[in-house]
Amino acid sequence: MIDQTSKLYQTAFTLALITIIFNILEGLVSVFFGIKDETLTLFGFGADSFIEVLSGIGIAHMLIRVKNNGNETKDEFENRALKITGVSFYILSAGLTLTAFYNLYMGQKPTTTLWGVIISVISLSTMWILIKGKLKVGRALGSSSIIADANCTKVCMYMSGVLLVSSAVYELTHISYIDLIGTAGIVWLSFKEGQECFEKVKNNGVCACGHESCKV
Repeated sequence: MIDQTSKLYQTAFTLALITIIFNILEGLVSVFFGIKDETLTLFGFGADSFIEVLSGIGIAHMLIRVKNNGNETKDEFENRALKITGVSFYILSAGLTLTAFYNLYMGQKPTTTLWGVIISVISLSTMWILIKGKLKVGRALGSSSIIADANCTKVCMYMSGVLLVSSAVYELTHISYIDLIGTAGIVWLSFKEGQECFEKVKNNGVCACGHESCKV
């Protein structure tokens, strides 16, 4: 039983590492093509991926600690990571909002959003697999922390959906406002993620996503 539990925690840690590595690669590619193709939605999506790396590091730290002592109450490192992540989401939301208004004023629009379509499809597929894996392990361990992480990962999938829709519609229509509408979606989701980070710190709980499914 102990060996099985240890294996499950190792699987959860592996999923956390995959999440971190994927977000780093996704962020690099998205920011590069966001700047190159002048698509603010893709750039914002990439910047969000880098912030998700901070959250992922906190999750990885939590898994090691819980595996060792079984206490799911957050420690100082995790609370600090949540605060930094929350502030980063707020800064991203403000920066994207200001840039969106600037682009609107200047009449700037993307040259293409094809890469947004490609990246979002890959991201949607990857996030779905990660969510399924985390939920399976979390339920097997009876860990509300891992289940909460899986459900909060859904926000990343929602962002991928926003990027896919806005990128596909713009690529088909080249309506200049579509990229800004997509950016607004990224801003709203980033702001909500920032709120959730501070709610987790405030409640010292394992879930602030508002999902009933976060509960074991």
